[in-house]
Amino acid sequence: MRASRFPFMPFLIASAAIVGTALGSQYLGGLSPCELCLLERWPYYLAIIVAAFGFAARGHATPRYFAMWLIVLLFAASTCLAAYHVAVEQHWIAGPTACTGDIGQAASADELLKMLQARQPVQCDVVQWSIFGVSLAGFNLIASLLLLGYGFTMARRGDVS
Repeated sequence: MRASRFPFMPFLIASAAIVGTALGSQYLGGLSPCELCLLERWPYYLAIIVAAFGFAARGHATPRYFAMWLIVLLFAASTCLAAYHVAVEQHWIAGPTACTGDIGQAASADELLKMLQARQPVQCDVVQWSIFGVSLAGFNLIASLLLLGYGFTMARRGDVS
């Protein structure tokens, strides 16, 4: 079986596995996602839909060609989101104020209370789980880059029919 015979299958399988792992770690493993983690899942949800459409449109080159380029755009966005999250975790850049940062800048007790109420329970700049020094956001960055590279190669070849 050639790799280009079913070019959408790797995206469908990988996206479902990644989303399944994220949901499993959340609901079975008790690992609560931060705001950025939840945002990083959206390209995978959309990639599942687009890959299923591309797989179902077998024999129709034009829709499959556009579906492949849409997948490339989704994984480019996923790569950017994951890189942003890694940079926030490493404290290279500031993250969203609702899930990162210092609350010690409150001028009054009322302001401190408002800041605490607006703050997310899971902090985006705190690594909750890692292996070999790579966080889940880091693994997402690696997966997104690999899927982006594969998608770009397939789209550029135009062999999606």
